[in-house]
Amino acid sequence: MGVNLTNKMEDWSIHETISFNVIDDNWNFNYNDTDYNDSESSDSCCGQVCTQHAMMSFDRVFQPVLYSLVFVLGLLGNGLVIAVLLQFKRTWNVTDTFILHLALADSLLVITLPFWAAEAVHGWVFGTGFCKIVGATFKVNFYCGIFLLGCISLDRYLSIVHAVQMYSRRKPWAVQASCVTVWGICFLMSVPDLVFLEAMQDDRRDGRMECLHNYGIGEAGKWRLFSRLLYHIAGFFLPSAVMVFCYTMILHTLGKSQGLQKRKAMKVILALVVAFFVCWTPYNVVIFLDTLVSERAMESTCEMQNFLDIGKTVTSCLGYLHCCLNPVLYAFVGVKFRNNLLDVLSALGCNIKKNVRPVGRRGSNWSESGDTSYSGI
Repeated sequence: MGVNLTNKMEDWSIHETISFNVIDDNWNFNYNDTDYNDSESSDSCCGQVCTQHAMMSFDRVFQPVLYSLVFVLGLLGNGLVIAVLLQFKRTWNVTDTFILHLALADSLLVITLPFWAAEAVHGWVFGTGFCKIVGATFKVNFYCGIFLLGCISLDRYLSIVHAVQMYSRRKPWAVQASCVTVWGICFLMSVPDLVFLEAMQDDRRDGRMECLHNYGIGEAGKWRLFSRLLYHIAGFFLPSAVMVFCYTMILHTLGKSQGLQKRKAMKVILALVVAFFVCWTPYNVVIFLDTLVSERAMESTCEMQNFLDIGKTVTSCLGYLHCCLNPVLYAFVGVKFRNNLLDVLSALGCNIKKNVRPVGRRGSNWSESGDTSYSGI
């Protein structure tokens, strides 16, 4: 999709008719939204709304470059995490299982990016069926990545703050069942994409074929607002609330200890939280503003429309970069993971000398500590 799956293709229905006219480099065109019967639909921005010609030129350059970069880095980084974890499966703990599923979700998410990059350049040329499949794949893995982060946060909170183990070593299937449940919930949340996504012409973008949501009018049109609320609440607010609460309590608990190992754990926790919010908060702010504009809670002006269009493209790319940071923040900070990685590289013929100290068998593949109270941080 021209901007990305979670913004542009949710913004318009097939019943919206738009004509464009560019005059003296100003943004001008008439707008008729048949989803609304009041006169306000033709009065936005003094009866005119902004054309997307400049936005299309911006997308043709910005999206292919950034999406290709995220695709390469995300696929290599997460693929490496998956390979190392599978190689040393016998030493897994609970957090390692979550990390494997998180890396898989991030990998599948970035695999969809080349399709959206190609759409920015040539329009959607893959047909409606593939539009539904790729769009739903993106949404499943987008939600799955965020929910898995929440699961890791909750597991660490119970383990460190309350000394309660959610998953018993006697029942290794329990954590796998939790991951499967997360995948199932995320698939159900992608059903609206399977139903409403279509390859169709977008009059706002010179009649190009685009992969868009066709929500229609009337009762079906309410799905657009439902999808946005689902994203705002389940896709950001709730996971953010869980992460903030859990890591605040973890930091408070660890702050009572002056041990070097625990101070290291605090630094890692801060890095996790900061990375998540730096990457996703700007995009969610822009999407929330776009929701207010689309629902007529804010006045739509030419400047606002232009800001939202470019803002969604730029901030979405920042959010996708989180898929590249996860292998660093959730894997490469761990001493044992680095040792395992060096073992894999040595087995492939690379002459690499280990310079890190080993940790106990009980430690996570990516944790600094052999103590299970701090594995997975």
